[in-house]
Amino acid sequence: AEIVTAPDFRSSWQAYDYVNHVRRALQWVGASDADMEKGNLRCEANVSVRKIGEEGFRPKVELKNLNSVRFMQKAIEYEINRQIDTYENGNEVFQETRLWDEKSNTTKVMRSKEEAHDYRYFPEPDLPPLVLSEEWIEKIKAEMPELPDKMRDRFIEQYELSFADASLLVSEKSLAEFYEKTVKLSGNPKMTANFVLSEFLRELNTAGISAAESLLKPEALAELIKLRENDQINNNQAKEILVEMFKSGKSASEIIKEKGYEQISDASIIERFIDEVIEKNPTQVEAYRQGNQKLFGFLVGQVMKLSQGKANPKIVNELLRKKL
Repeated sequence: AEIVTAPDFRSSWQAYDYVNHVRRALQWVGASDADMEKGNLRCEANVSVRKIGEEGFRPKVELKNLNSVRFMQKAIEYEINRQIDTYENGNEVFQETRLWDEKSNTTKVMRSKEEAHDYRYFPEPDLPPLVLSEEWIEKIKAEMPELPDKMRDRFIEQYELSFADASLLVSEKSLAEFYEKTVKLSGNPKMTANFVLSEFLRELNTAGISAAESLLKPEALAELIKLRENDQINNNQAKEILVEMFKSGKSASEIIKEKGYEQISDASIIERFIDEVIEKNPTQVEAYRQGNQKLFGFLVGQVMKLSQGKANPKIVNELLRKKL
């Protein structure tokens, strides 16, 4: 099938956005992988420039060899500037087909462009007219899955995500599905988005795979998020564990045990650490009691240092305030 748009795009970025929308829609409904590098989706751009307020169109140039959306945008941008420079230098732009050369980042002449009548079109007798009934169209619409823009808007409303985060999550179908499966298990939309869009997405890009191909599954990430949410591990540990989970497929609990990150939540043990810190830092303790609130963070840090980072920070804060 071929989609031909009206000549109503005004910039290379509008064309870029349009093709990306078409590409995602095809992927979302399962019609095609829409991989331009594999030839599953092809795109050709017609470029013509004119002065502001000028009526009618000047000769158009068709661009081919556009095997990625980014190359398409760059080719259009180059061609716009080439045509403007040509006119400003007193020369003519001819109707022709040009190829994008990604090595030189330029377009090169392929052939002169014929008019429509030169193609000598004639009806194909083996292809009868295809008439689609309104009933059939409505049936297909009813069976359509949720498309990216609607999912983005729902993520913003349902999970209270920012427009930027929601847009990035729906940029690839398997990533959006991975996020939603994880958040239903973790119950924490924002923390889930933070982990998915930072460490997880970076590892996917480095490995050159999709979320669906990852060894790290939604159930495993949800477990990690709950451990972090309950302060059983700190943020840096959580990030380190996620990367290890991605590479090995192991669970968060396994990695925590291997690395000795098991947290101390026994109040009696934490109290002993606190007592030792209070005893060793009488000056800071007295200054805190006299109103220097900033020293509380210092004392918490000393307790964490003494416990080798294993004491539950939430319990440390609660018990230390009581002691002071």
